[in-house]
Amino acid sequence: VTVEDRIYRRWNRAVKRAADLGVGTLLVLLTSPVLLPLVLVVAVAISLESPGPVLFRQRRVGKGGRPFSMLKFRSMCEEAEELRQELADLNDAQGPLFKMRQDPRVTRVGRIIRRYSIDELPQLINVFKGNMALVGPRPPLLSEVELYQNWQTRRFDVQPGIVGLPQVSGRSRLTFDEVIRLDLYYIDNWSLLMDLKILMKSIPAVLHGRGAY
Repeated sequence: VTVEDRIYRRWNRAVKRAADLGVGTLLVLLTSPVLLPLVLVVAVAISLESPGPVLFRQRRVGKGGRPFSMLKFRSMCEEAEELRQELADLNDAQGPLFKMRQDPRVTRVGRIIRRYSIDELPQLINVFKGNMALVGPRPPLLSEVELYQNWQTRRFDVQPGIVGLPQVSGRSRLTFDEVIRLDLYYIDNWSLLMDLKILMKSIPAVLHGRGAY
């Protein structure tokens, strides 16, 4: 006998989607006096510091293991992907992740917008398009998924999110296994109240910038 987790039920998925659209629209409307000038300043700063597009499109793995294009403000030099192989031995993360505390590919503007998660703002477009949610497991790179164990792929059972439980529980200070286990805990115990708590906790997490690099 099995019991279907709440997040898999059709009605709950519909409610979560409606909440994403409602809260996302409300956030944009309420913060637009600050958000629009911020976006303009960030776009100009990125363009002035280094050549390349302001928005960075990256292939990530979403629900059902399907790839999609995730949007971010560009925080690295244009040739960042080509330089990654040269920096592989300097990886500070464990497991499939690749992270460096002092990544030379990150621009000066990039360090600021990463610290306060401003680079993630364009992902609201992904939420409105329907390939991301406000809250959920962060979508990994295709190259990372190739190194996953079977039990870790269960995080693809749900829509990826802009922020997840690991991001308000330590961010980059967590090990890869801790991140996965927190994501699975979220899936097994999902509720709208949990989503709201994670969104509220993300505010001080972003403002303090702890564990972000």
